[in-house]
Amino acid sequence: MFVRLLTSVFLVAVAVVTSRVTGVNSFFLVLPIPFGVGVFILTVYRVIHGIRVTQCARVLRDYPLEFHPRVIKKRERWTQYGNVFQVKVTTRGQHGAPLMLAINAAGHRRWPEEAEEGAWLAGDLPFGGVLVVPGSNAMLFLKPADWDKTARKREEAGAERIARAQRAKLNKRTTYAVMMRSSV
Repeated sequence: MFVRLLTSVFLVAVAVVTSRVTGVNSFFLVLPIPFGVGVFILTVYRVIHGIRVTQCARVLRDYPLEFHPRVIKKRERWTQYGNVFQVKVTTRGQHGAPLMLAINAAGHRRWPEEAEEGAWLAGDLPFGGVLVVPGSNAMLFLKPADWDKTARKREEAGAERIARAQRAKLNKRTTYAVMMRSSV
């Protein structure tokens, strides 16, 4: 990201300084400016995806990865910053796994088909987590689809689980996160 910002500043600065020093107003001297502005805009757009990667890194620091044999995609919703998938992560010995919202941390829009055969989950389902799909480059950030519906499970969680969720910043409803914005 830092290199992209330097590149955009360099492209604009070279065009402006060369024009001022030489006193020449040429189309070719101004040509790097739109490219520099374009690189800057794309860099700012990618920062939004960087926020999700930071969220995933925080979760991966505090939670171990556990294999879940099956991840079922229920629905898919297009948003400006990436497709939001409604998924169900099956857990052995438990019934009624909550529906989760998942968005690819890297901003890719396609569903990783390898997830149907199982994936690694770091996190606590009532709070959220990260889903890492083997055999692909997919890392999905997860939050409960209905935050209020899973409130009882979060309240029943022990002090250790709540403290871990607070360290990973999974203990709050995701209202500002990119995954909750609609495409309208």
